[in-house]
Amino acid sequence: MRSFQIRKVNPTYPEKARRKRIQGTVTMNAIIDQGGNVASLELVSGDPILAKAAMEVVKQWKYRPYLLDGHAVEVETVLQVNFALSN
Repeated sequence: MRSFQIRKVNPTYPEKARRKRIQGTVTMNAIIDQGGNVASLELVSGDPILAKAAMEVVKQWKYRPYLLDGHAVEVETVLQVNFALSN
């Protein structure tokens, strides 16, 4: 879905995760609706502190509609948000 993405908002690193030095990837199953909006999200894996921030930001992402035979269709995909602390 990366090539279809037209708007990506980067997450704000949760302060609690920063203090605890928590890093990692949050993986979510998503449904992108016919308009290119993130219609639903389901957490697959990731630290709960990071997951909340990731899910909030992914809801703001926007995609070009996926076309099948010239018609926009809903699509299921896996989305990931990576959190890494700078040294």
